[in-house]
Amino acid sequence: MNGDDEQLLNGRVYGRDHDDPRQGPQPGRTYIELTGGPLDGLFLDVTGWTRDEIAAGAVLATELGRFGPGGRALYDPRPGDAGRFDWTADSP
Repeated sequence: MNGDDEQLLNGRVYGRDHDDPRQGPQPGRTYIELTGGPLDGLFLDVTGWTRDEIAAGAVLATELGRFGPGGRALYDPRPGDAGRFDWTADSP
């Protein structure tokens, strides 16, 4: 990932297109910030997720990780910080 890719991701919500006029977090929704790894700086919309679902973390499709298109990035909750998921690994 280069600097241009990083700038495109910063402050956006995971899953939204880069040209979506509502790229950032929206009022009335609940978000967790993704830290580290290929999706660093994105927000994950967890509105409607249960505590158990949030505690399980997230496996997110991305072509920016080690495995390219079709790959996934694994994020786990940060202990003591309910607002962040930390990157743990890439997976095919």
